[in-house]
Amino acid sequence: MVDALRATGVRTPEFRRLTGAWATSLVGDGVRTVALPLYTAISTRSPLAASAVAVAMALPWLLVALPAGVLVDRWPPRRVVAVAHAFRAVVTALLALAVYTDRAGVALLCGCAFLLTAAETFADTASQVLLVELAGPAELEQANGRFVTVETVGMDLVGPLAASALFWWQPAACFALDALTFVVAAYFVFRLPEVAPDRPPRTNLRAQLAEGAGFLFRSPELRVLVVAVGVTAVCASAVNAMFALYAVTELGLPPSAVPWLVVVLSLGALAGARTSPALAARFGVGPVMVGALVLLGAAFALYGAVPLVSVGVVAVLLFGVASAGWNVLSATRRQRLTPVPLMGRVSSAYRVLTWGLSPVGAAVAGPLAVSTSLGAVYLVAGAATVITATVLARPLMRT
Repeated sequence: MVDALRATGVRTPEFRRLTGAWATSLVGDGVRTVALPLYTAISTRSPLAASAVAVAMALPWLLVALPAGVLVDRWPPRRVVAVAHAFRAVVTALLALAVYTDRAGVALLCGCAFLLTAAETFADTASQVLLVELAGPAELEQANGRFVTVETVGMDLVGPLAASALFWWQPAACFALDALTFVVAAYFVFRLPEVAPDRPPRTNLRAQLAEGAGFLFRSPELRVLVVAVGVTAVCASAVNAMFALYAVTELGLPPSAVPWLVVVLSLGALAGARTSPALAARFGVGPVMVGALVLLGAAFALYGAVPLVSVGVVAVLLFGVASAGWNVLSATRRQRLTPVPLMGRVSSAYRVLTWGLSPVGAAVAGPLAVSTSLGAVYLVAGAATVITATVLARPLMRT
């Protein structure tokens, strides 16, 4: 565990350095999530190529995340994050060079996308350990609130805006900036103290994988979270899949205005991340979690039921508030319920089980919209989210 003499909390210099690492690396992630698909589309003009790169970006969360969790539980987390950032800096620098020299074919783009996300599974999981150890148990809500805030600003606002500004000048500059952000993030992480949580015995990889997944399923409280997050992930992915199309065809927005809805959503997320810890302290974590799910479902339904721009802006703002509030408090509860020696494995298994369901929502949204209407996607997603909150309200309150 953390040295008893070392101060913990979100106001310590160590936690500020961790926040700096998050901020810079997430800006890089935001740049890449815009630039890589856009460069693939423009350079290949092939739907198959675009699909292949998208699959390569997502695949490590299914193939690499679980063994990454085992290894993170074995290795010093500070070193894991620093090495992962340094590795990503090298890969993105090579990608920038390939783009600049017009040698970035589909195979190279897919390979870089896979390697970058694979390294991200290590960095993200080890960062969870650092967050818990450096924030301390008393300030986990505030720590997760800061993480969601930084994630929203870096990945949803600053990164995409920087990518938009740089891409039309020189696409390679986007990936060069991405590489630089990982260098800066690695520098911040190298300046962190090495926390030393209790390490599991060095059994074989399969046994440790089973131990992490087994703990997740044996814990009734964690099972409740997995179900709730899984349902909301499916609903959110269905909503996101139709988001731009609904805004253009039903709300009547010009395509150039659609990104501003994303800005509104991000502003709502900033508000939700900032207020949810205070609301949880006043009213209790369980009631605020249930309230966030109900609000999210109601916002989904409102967006689909009333196709007016003014109503859509309010609904999207509520998307952000509710989703950020839920993410902050559900992550905190998972961390509190997980022993530190199992943190890497449980976090990875949790993400595989929840994020792995996201493609289901996107796959269902299209046929549902064709057979009914675009608004029906939002009504169904809203109803499913509210029903989930109602059914799981008692166990969420109890835990």
